[in-house]
Amino acid sequence: MMLQINDLKRHNDSLRPNLERAISGVVESGWLALGPQVEAFENAFAEYCGSGEAIGVANGTDALTLALLAVGVGPGDEVVTAANAGMYATAAILGIGANPVFADVEADSLAMDTASMESCLGPRTRAIVATHLYGRVAPLEHLLEVAGEVPLIEDCAQAHGARLAEQPVGSIGTLGCFSFYPTKNLGACGDAGAVTTSDGMLADRVRRLRQYGWSEKYRATEALGRNSRLDEIQAAILLEKLPWLPKWNARRTTIARAYQENIRHERIAPAPLEAGDVVHLYVVRSDDREALREYLRRWDIAAEVHYPIPDHQQPALAERFAATRLPETERACREVLTLPCFPEMTDREVERVIEACSSWDR
Repeated sequence: MMLQINDLKRHNDSLRPNLERAISGVVESGWLALGPQVEAFENAFAEYCGSGEAIGVANGTDALTLALLAVGVGPGDEVVTAANAGMYATAAILGIGANPVFADVEADSLAMDTASMESCLGPRTRAIVATHLYGRVAPLEHLLEVAGEVPLIEDCAQAHGARLAEQPVGSIGTLGCFSFYPTKNLGACGDAGAVTTSDGMLADRVRRLRQYGWSEKYRATEALGRNSRLDEIQAAILLEKLPWLPKWNARRTTIARAYQENIRHERIAPAPLEAGDVVHLYVVRSDDREALREYLRRWDIAAEVHYPIPDHQQPALAERFAATRLPETERACREVLTLPCFPEMTDREVERVIEACSSWDR
């Protein structure tokens, strides 16, 4: 059978009785949105992240959108971000009428490059979105120093549990944005997201924005509010899964280290792994990615590309950003390839991936 990038059936089967009990409890309660399960999860996740507050929302893109609105980004404002993370931050920026300004990324980590970010800052810059791509912690200490008073929003959608010098991501920037899409390190059984912050005023604003701008029922005090409520069922599922996250992250890291230490091929560059990183995706680089991908397929090993098209070259945006040049971003999008890495992988499956990669064209 084909070894997939991720196996959600295996993942959820490990907790199936707990998840079924959690879902049944919500159904029996009759409270299906923004109820006691959401509040309990928000409290637990805020504690886990070391942030004062966590606000549950409908999905990760909404988390980014509401965070941008909370810090005052509006039509015509500029937001600096990277272009190699699948359009998620860019979609949120464009969705509120703001303009993305793309910084290039570091050659090794593929995180936002500080010098490139600094060159993007201007009088209309209202925020920065820095992505912890693949679970690798972005260089926030340098980015924050250069950002100065400009709010820095952490995109933590791929980095649940990652740390910078023992400080959890999501508690370092002005706000943190999480997705709990099912494939994430902490995944629901559908869409879900959260915004984290230690700024009580921003937390209150996000809470109002997620539900029509209401400060109380049917009284709107925020003009740009929307419907982005976290379901009780998803919150209950996430509450069941949260205690397991450190164990799952540790297994992902063990698999990544095995790949890093044992894949031996001159045309495959293993992914870097630093202290504090977690592994959402294990991404290697190759100058002949498609040939490697096809070779792995013959071994019944799936490999995917995260992400093949940089944001500034997407068909919907290519004309608008025709003059934009991001050499490291563009090179990475030609070379990256994701190998299977999920907590339920067996040691034999890991060995199979290592053997296949190391024997490519030999």
